[in-house]
Amino acid sequence: MLEIKNLHVAVDGKEILKGLTLSIGAGEVHAIMGPNGSGKSTLSYTLAGRAGYDITDGSILYKGEDLAAMPPEERAAKGVFLAMQYPVEIPGVTTMTFLKTALNSQRRARGQSDLDAVGVLKLVRAKAKALNVSEEMLKRALNVGFSGGEKKRLETLQMALFEPSLAILDETDSGLDIDALRLVAEGVNALRDPARAMLVITHYQRLLDYIVPDRIHVLAKGRIVAEGGKELALELEAKGYEHIVGQAA
Repeated sequence: MLEIKNLHVAVDGKEILKGLTLSIGAGEVHAIMGPNGSGKSTLSYTLAGRAGYDITDGSILYKGEDLAAMPPEERAAKGVFLAMQYPVEIPGVTTMTFLKTALNSQRRARGQSDLDAVGVLKLVRAKAKALNVSEEMLKRALNVGFSGGEKKRLETLQMALFEPSLAILDETDSGLDIDALRLVAEGVNALRDPARAMLVITHYQRLLDYIVPDRIHVLAKGRIVAEGGKELALELEAKGYEHIVGQAA
């Protein structure tokens, strides 16, 4: 599904990723953990195609295609979804209007016909109920005045509606209390599918108690320095990043 080889990325002329290699197969959930400044968000923004993240070397193949050659909207149309650490507020645009516009844009890009307002409402309501996204939230301006948990539940709802092939979750646990974390994790787990790959980016092991990955990668100083299973996250929690990074040096 995703093959990253020797990836080097610079931001404002400063190299952040320094030879990152990563492979994720269809149906797999991988986690990236690492200290602040290690390049975790740089990786997510690079995959999504954010401007200013310049690939200076290496390659990214998504379903065998050169992801770096695609503009952001083409990546989204082909099934790449980024759940951001800090979702953007859009005053004046209701959440339902945003969902209807984005959903039909995705459908058109995939050669499907638009859903009318009734069809969108029916679909959104069915998926929103499981994520505790209320009718009142759907009527409010997108993310404006939303709590951290509400924003993350809404992003999970978007993922459920758009049905991406590759979902990148950038610190989804940021700002969530334990109840909100559990609810969001349940929504993410419901989307695990043999045809879908997920990349979960987090600082902390607690998220991985709920979204159990197939593989964990430790990112430090722009490179993957350690890999393993669930036990690696527990070791990080007990001993800290410096222990793992020091061993890999």
